Amino acid sequence: MTTSASIPAPPHAAPEPGTVEAPRRRRIAAARRSEGRSGLAMATPALLLLLLFLVIPVLLAFGLSFTNARLISPNPPRFVGLDNFVRAFTADPTFLRSTLNTFVFALVIVPVQAGLGLLLAVLVNQKVRGVAMFRVIYFVPVVTSIVVVSILWQFMYEQDGLVNSFINTITFGAWQGTAWLNNPSTALGAIIVLSIWQAVGFHMLIWLSGLQTIPEELYEAARMDGATPWQQFTNVTWPGLRSTMVFVLVTITIAALGLFVQVDVMTQGGPVNSTTTLVYHAVRKGYREQETGYGATISLIFFVLVLIVALVQRFLTREKD
Repeated sequence: MTTSASIPAPPHAAPEPGTVEAPRRRRIAAARRSEGRSGLAMATPALLLLLLFLVIPVLLAFGLSFTNARLISPNPPRFVGLDNFVRAFTADPTFLRSTLNTFVFALVIVPVQAGLGLLLAVLVNQKVRGVAMFRVIYFVPVVTSIVVVSILWQFMYEQDGLVNSFINTITFGAWQGTAWLNNPSTALGAIIVLSIWQAVGFHMLIWLSGLQTIPEELYEAARMDGATPWQQFTNVTWPGLRSTMVFVLVTITIAALGLFVQVDVMTQGGPVNSTTTLVYHAVRKGYREQETGYGATISLIFFVLVLIVALVQRFLTREKD
Protein backbone atom coordinates (compact mmCIF):
# COMPACT_ATOMS: atom_id res chain seq x y z
CA MET A 1 0.00 0.00 0.00
CA THR A 2 1.49 3.24 -1.10
CA THR A 3 0.85 6.65 0.46
CA SER A 4 0.63 9.65 -1.87
CA ALA A 5 2.89 12.53 -0.81
CA SER A 6 1.46 16.04 -0.84
CA ILE A 7 2.82 18.21 -3.59
CA PRO A 8 3.99 21.64 -2.33
CA ALA A 9 2.61 24.71 -4.10
CA PRO A 10 4.96 26.49 -6.49
CA PRO A 11 6.72 29.45 -4.88
CA HIS A 12 5.15 31.98 -7.33
CA ALA A 13 1.66 30.55 -7.52
CA ALA A 14 -1.15 33.12 -7.92
CA PRO A 15 -3.13 33.86 -4.74
CA GLU A 16 -6.70 32.80 -4.54
CA PRO A 17 -9.20 35.22 -6.10
CA GLY A 18 -10.31 37.90 -3.70
CA THR A 19 -7.46 37.57 -1.23
CA VAL A 20 -5.68 40.69 -2.62
CA GLU A 21 -8.40 42.63 -4.46
CA ALA A 22 -10.68 43.01 -1.44
CA PRO A 23 -8.12 44.89 0.75
CA ARG A 24 -7.13 47.02 -2.25
CA ARG A 25 -10.75 48.00 -2.85
CA ARG A 26 -11.16 48.82 0.82
CA ARG A 27 -8.10 51.07 0.75
CA ILE A 28 -9.40 52.86 -2.34
CA ALA A 29 -12.83 53.33 -0.75
CA ALA A 30 -11.25 54.64 2.46
CA ALA A 31 -9.10 57.07 0.47
CA ARG A 32 -12.16 58.33 -1.41
CA ARG A 33 -14.09 58.81 1.82
CA SER A 34 -11.14 60.74 3.27
CA GLU A 35 -10.98 62.95 0.17
CA GLY A 36 -14.72 63.54 0.35
CA ARG A 37 -14.48 64.60 4.01
CA SER A 38 -11.57 66.90 3.22
CA GLY A 39 -13.42 68.47 0.31
CA LEU A 40 -16.54 68.97 2.43
CA ALA A 41 -14.48 70.55 5.20
CA MET A 42 -12.91 73.01 2.77
CA ALA A 43 -16.26 73.82 1.15
CA THR A 44 -18.12 74.24 4.45
CA PRO A 45 -17.18 77.94 5.03
CA ALA A 46 -18.34 78.91 1.54
CA LEU A 47 -21.53 76.85 1.89
CA LEU A 48 -22.29 78.49 5.25
CA LEU A 49 -21.79 81.95 3.76
CA LEU A 50 -24.07 81.12 0.82
CA LEU A 51 -26.67 79.74 3.20
CA LEU A 52 -26.46 82.73 5.53
CA PHE A 53 -26.35 85.56 2.97
CA LEU A 54 -28.16 84.08 -0.03
CA VAL A 55 -30.46 81.15 0.68
CA ILE A 56 -31.92 82.37 3.98
CA PRO A 57 -32.55 85.98 2.75
CA VAL A 58 -34.27 84.66 -0.38
CA LEU A 59 -36.51 82.40 1.70
CA LEU A 60 -37.27 85.23 4.13
CA ALA A 61 -38.10 87.59 1.28
CA PHE A 62 -40.39 84.97 -0.22
CA GLY A 63 -42.21 84.59 3.09
CA LEU A 64 -42.40 88.32 3.84
CA SER A 65 -43.79 89.12 0.39
CA PHE A 66 -47.11 87.56 1.45
CA THR A 67 -47.37 89.64 4.64
CA ASN A 68 -47.87 93.26 5.63
CA ALA A 69 -44.68 93.26 7.73
CA ARG A 70 -43.15 96.63 8.60
CA LEU A 71 -39.57 97.27 9.65
CA ILE A 72 -40.56 98.89 12.96
CA SER A 73 -44.09 98.23 14.11
CA PRO A 74 -45.73 97.19 17.39
CA ASN A 75 -48.11 94.94 15.46
CA PRO A 76 -47.01 91.47 14.33
CA PRO A 77 -46.92 90.72 10.59
CA ARG A 78 -50.21 89.53 9.13
CA PHE A 79 -50.64 87.21 6.14
CA VAL A 80 -52.22 89.14 3.24
CA GLY A 81 -51.86 86.61 0.43
CA LEU A 82 -51.39 88.14 -3.01
CA ASP A 83 -52.43 91.66 -1.99
CA ASN A 84 -48.88 93.01 -2.33
CA PHE A 85 -48.56 91.62 -5.86
CA VAL A 86 -51.93 93.07 -6.86
CA ARG A 87 -50.90 96.42 -5.40
CA ALA A 88 -47.63 96.41 -7.38
CA PHE A 89 -49.29 95.87 -10.75
CA THR A 90 -52.53 97.81 -10.25
CA ALA A 91 -52.11 100.44 -7.54
CA ASP A 92 -48.47 101.49 -7.64
CA PRO A 93 -47.61 103.58 -10.71
CA THR A 94 -44.07 104.04 -9.41
CA PHE A 95 -43.52 100.28 -9.67
CA LEU A 96 -44.59 100.27 -13.32
CA ARG A 97 -42.40 103.30 -14.06
CA SER A 98 -39.49 101.63 -12.26
CA THR A 99 -39.89 98.49 -14.37
CA LEU A 100 -39.94 100.56 -17.55
CA ASN A 101 -36.87 102.57 -16.51
CA THR A 102 -34.96 99.41 -15.60
CA PHE A 103 -35.56 97.74 -18.95
CA VAL A 104 -34.92 100.93 -20.94
CA PHE A 105 -31.61 101.30 -19.12
CA ALA A 106 -30.68 97.66 -19.81
CA LEU A 107 -31.76 97.79 -23.47
CA VAL A 108 -29.45 100.76 -24.07
CA ILE A 109 -26.55 99.76 -21.83
CA VAL A 110 -26.12 96.13 -22.92
CA PRO A 111 -25.55 96.62 -26.68
CA VAL A 112 -23.79 100.00 -26.45
CA GLN A 113 -21.42 99.05 -23.64
CA ALA A 114 -20.64 95.65 -25.16
CA GLY A 115 -20.09 97.10 -28.64
CA LEU A 116 -18.00 100.03 -27.44
CA GLY A 117 -15.92 97.72 -25.24
CA LEU A 118 -15.25 95.45 -28.21
CA LEU A 119 -14.29 98.41 -30.39
CA LEU A 120 -11.84 99.70 -27.78
CA ALA A 121 -10.42 96.19 -27.32
CA VAL A 122 -9.76 95.87 -31.05
CA LEU A 123 -8.09 99.30 -31.08
CA VAL A 124 -5.80 98.69 -28.08
CA ASN A 125 -4.96 95.20 -29.35
CA GLN A 126 -2.86 96.75 -32.11
CA LYS A 127 0.91 96.52 -31.84
CA VAL A 128 1.64 100.24 -31.59
CA ARG A 129 3.66 102.31 -29.16
CA GLY A 130 1.91 103.63 -26.08
CA VAL A 131 -0.98 101.14 -26.23
CA ALA A 132 -0.42 100.13 -22.59
CA MET A 133 -1.03 103.73 -21.51
CA PHE A 134 -4.39 103.77 -23.30
CA ARG A 135 -5.39 100.52 -21.58
CA VAL A 136 -4.66 102.10 -18.20
CA ILE A 137 -6.59 105.27 -19.10
CA TYR A 138 -9.66 103.28 -20.14
CA PHE A 139 -9.51 101.14 -16.99
CA VAL A 140 -9.06 103.94 -14.42
CA PRO A 141 -12.84 104.65 -14.10
CA VAL A 142 -13.44 100.96 -13.32
CA VAL A 143 -11.22 100.96 -10.23
CA THR A 144 -12.64 104.27 -9.03
CA SER A 145 -15.53 104.04 -6.58
CA ILE A 146 -18.87 104.38 -8.34
CA VAL A 147 -20.03 106.63 -5.49
CA VAL A 148 -17.14 109.03 -6.09
CA VAL A 149 -17.72 108.92 -9.85
CA SER A 150 -21.43 109.64 -9.38
CA ILE A 151 -20.73 112.65 -7.16
CA LEU A 152 -18.23 114.08 -9.66
CA TRP A 153 -20.61 113.63 -12.58
CA GLN A 154 -23.42 115.16 -10.54
CA PHE A 155 -21.41 118.39 -10.39
CA MET A 156 -20.56 118.10 -14.09
CA TYR A 157 -24.26 117.82 -14.99
CA GLU A 158 -25.29 120.98 -13.12
CA GLN A 159 -26.58 124.04 -14.97
CA ASP A 160 -23.17 125.73 -14.73
CA GLY A 161 -21.22 122.47 -14.78
CA LEU A 162 -18.50 121.21 -17.08
CA VAL A 163 -20.86 119.50 -19.54
CA ASN A 164 -22.87 122.64 -20.25
CA SER A 165 -19.70 124.73 -20.38
CA PHE A 166 -18.29 122.40 -23.01
CA ILE A 167 -21.53 122.51 -25.03
CA ASN A 168 -21.60 126.28 -24.79
CA THR A 169 -18.01 126.46 -26.04
CA ILE A 170 -18.35 124.18 -29.06
CA THR A 171 -21.65 125.79 -30.12
CA PHE A 172 -20.31 129.34 -29.63
CA GLY A 173 -23.11 130.12 -27.18
CA ALA A 174 -25.91 128.94 -29.46
CA TRP A 175 -27.06 126.35 -26.91
CA GLN A 176 -26.76 126.90 -23.20
CA GLY A 177 -27.50 123.35 -22.07
CA THR A 178 -29.87 122.25 -19.32
CA ALA A 179 -29.94 120.95 -15.77
CA TRP A 180 -29.53 117.37 -16.94
CA LEU A 181 -30.44 115.57 -13.72
CA ASN A 182 -33.42 117.81 -12.95
CA ASN A 183 -35.02 117.39 -16.35
CA PRO A 184 -37.32 114.32 -16.61
CA SER A 185 -36.48 113.87 -20.29
CA THR A 186 -32.70 113.86 -19.79
CA ALA A 187 -32.09 112.48 -16.28
CA LEU A 188 -32.10 108.79 -17.22
CA GLY A 189 -30.02 109.45 -20.33
CA ALA A 190 -27.45 111.28 -18.24
CA ILE A 191 -27.13 108.29 -15.93
CA ILE A 192 -26.82 105.98 -18.94
CA VAL A 193 -23.88 108.01 -20.31
CA LEU A 194 -22.16 107.94 -16.91
CA SER A 195 -22.67 104.18 -16.53
CA ILE A 196 -21.28 103.43 -20.00
CA TRP A 197 -18.20 105.59 -19.37
CA GLN A 198 -17.57 104.07 -15.95
CA ALA A 199 -17.74 100.36 -16.85
CA VAL A 200 -16.69 100.14 -20.50
CA GLY A 201 -13.01 99.73 -19.55
CA PHE A 202 -13.76 96.56 -17.60
CA HIS A 203 -15.49 94.92 -20.54
CA MET A 204 -12.78 96.18 -22.87
CA LEU A 205 -10.26 94.10 -20.89
CA ILE A 206 -12.52 91.04 -21.05
CA TRP A 207 -12.84 91.39 -24.82
CA LEU A 208 -9.08 91.94 -25.02
CA SER A 209 -8.36 88.72 -23.15
CA GLY A 210 -10.60 86.90 -25.61
CA LEU A 211 -8.86 88.48 -28.60
CA GLN A 212 -5.48 87.33 -27.35
CA THR A 213 -6.60 83.68 -27.33
CA ILE A 214 -7.26 83.66 -31.09
CA PRO A 215 -4.24 82.15 -32.91
CA GLU A 216 -2.38 84.57 -35.18
CA GLU A 217 -2.12 81.78 -37.78
CA LEU A 218 -5.84 82.15 -38.51
CA TYR A 219 -5.38 85.81 -39.43
CA GLU A 220 -2.33 84.98 -41.57
CA ALA A 221 -4.34 82.34 -43.44
CA ALA A 222 -7.20 84.79 -43.94
CA ARG A 223 -4.84 87.46 -45.29
CA MET A 224 -3.30 84.91 -47.66
CA ASP A 225 -6.82 84.19 -48.96
CA GLY A 226 -7.27 87.90 -49.65
CA ALA A 227 -9.74 88.58 -46.81
CA THR A 228 -10.44 92.21 -46.02
CA PRO A 229 -10.16 93.45 -42.41
CA TRP A 230 -13.96 93.27 -42.08
CA GLN A 231 -13.99 89.69 -43.43
CA GLN A 232 -11.23 88.79 -40.98
CA PHE A 233 -13.35 90.17 -38.16
CA THR A 234 -16.57 88.38 -39.18
CA ASN A 235 -14.95 85.04 -40.04
CA VAL A 236 -12.06 84.83 -37.56
CA THR A 237 -12.42 87.31 -34.71
CA TRP A 238 -16.14 87.12 -33.97
CA PRO A 239 -16.43 83.28 -34.01
CA GLY A 240 -13.40 83.10 -31.72
CA LEU A 241 -15.04 85.47 -29.25
CA ARG A 242 -18.27 83.52 -28.76
CA SER A 243 -17.62 82.39 -25.18
CA THR A 244 -16.30 85.85 -24.29
CA MET A 245 -19.40 87.42 -25.81
CA VAL A 246 -21.70 85.30 -23.65
CA PHE A 247 -19.79 86.27 -20.49
CA VAL A 248 -19.79 89.97 -21.38
CA LEU A 249 -23.52 90.02 -22.14
CA VAL A 250 -24.37 88.22 -18.89
CA THR A 251 -22.24 90.51 -16.70
CA ILE A 252 -23.51 93.71 -18.36
CA THR A 253 -27.14 92.56 -18.11
CA ILE A 254 -26.84 91.71 -14.42
CA ALA A 255 -25.21 95.05 -13.64
CA ALA A 256 -27.76 96.97 -15.74
CA LEU A 257 -30.82 95.37 -14.18
CA GLY A 258 -29.39 95.97 -10.70
CA LEU A 259 -28.88 99.73 -11.20
CA PHE A 260 -29.03 101.46 -7.82
CA VAL A 261 -25.97 103.47 -6.72
CA GLN A 262 -26.05 106.07 -9.51
CA VAL A 263 -29.76 106.70 -8.93
CA ASP A 264 -29.40 106.89 -5.16
CA VAL A 265 -26.45 109.29 -5.25
CA MET A 266 -27.36 111.51 -8.20
CA THR A 267 -31.14 111.82 -8.42
CA GLN A 268 -32.86 109.87 -5.58
CA GLY A 269 -35.38 108.69 -8.13
CA GLY A 270 -35.30 111.81 -10.26
CA PRO A 271 -38.07 114.27 -11.10
CA VAL A 272 -41.45 112.47 -11.38
CA ASN A 273 -39.62 109.15 -10.84
CA SER A 274 -37.86 109.46 -14.19
CA THR A 275 -34.82 107.51 -12.94
CA THR A 276 -36.39 105.19 -10.36
CA THR A 277 -35.45 101.53 -10.92
CA LEU A 278 -36.82 98.33 -9.44
CA VAL A 279 -33.92 97.90 -7.03
CA TYR A 280 -34.12 101.51 -5.89
CA HIS A 281 -37.90 101.28 -5.48
CA ALA A 282 -37.57 98.07 -3.45
CA VAL A 283 -34.97 99.64 -1.14
CA ARG A 284 -37.01 102.80 -0.74
CA LYS A 285 -40.18 100.91 0.14
CA GLY A 286 -38.54 98.22 2.25
CA TYR A 287 -36.18 100.35 4.35
CA ARG A 288 -36.80 104.07 4.02
CA GLU A 289 -40.58 103.78 4.15
CA GLN A 290 -40.33 100.63 6.33
CA GLU A 291 -42.82 98.61 4.27
CA THR A 292 -40.77 95.43 4.54
CA GLY A 293 -43.45 93.12 3.17
CA TYR A 294 -44.08 95.24 0.09
CA GLY A 295 -40.34 95.76 -0.46
CA ALA A 296 -39.87 91.98 -0.36
CA THR A 297 -42.65 91.64 -2.94
CA ILE A 298 -40.87 94.00 -5.34
CA SER A 299 -37.61 92.11 -4.78
CA LEU A 300 -39.30 88.80 -5.56
CA ILE A 301 -40.84 90.19 -8.75
CA PHE A 302 -37.43 91.57 -9.71
CA PHE A 303 -35.87 88.14 -9.16
CA VAL A 304 -38.43 86.48 -11.43
CA LEU A 305 -37.92 89.12 -14.14
CA VAL A 306 -34.13 88.72 -14.01
CA LEU A 307 -34.52 84.94 -14.21
CA ILE A 308 -36.71 85.27 -17.29
CA VAL A 309 -34.22 87.64 -18.94
CA ALA A 310 -31.37 85.26 -18.14
CA LEU A 311 -33.22 82.30 -19.66
CA VAL A 312 -34.05 84.27 -22.81
CA GLN A 313 -30.45 85.44 -23.08
CA ARG A 314 -29.21 81.89 -22.58
CA PHE A 315 -31.54 80.67 -25.34
CA LEU A 316 -30.39 83.34 -27.78
CA THR A 317 -26.67 82.74 -27.11
CA ARG A 318 -26.78 78.94 -26.95
CA GLU A 319 -24.59 76.77 -29.16
CA LYS A 320 -26.44 75.99 -32.37
CA ASP A 321 -25.86 72.74 -34.26
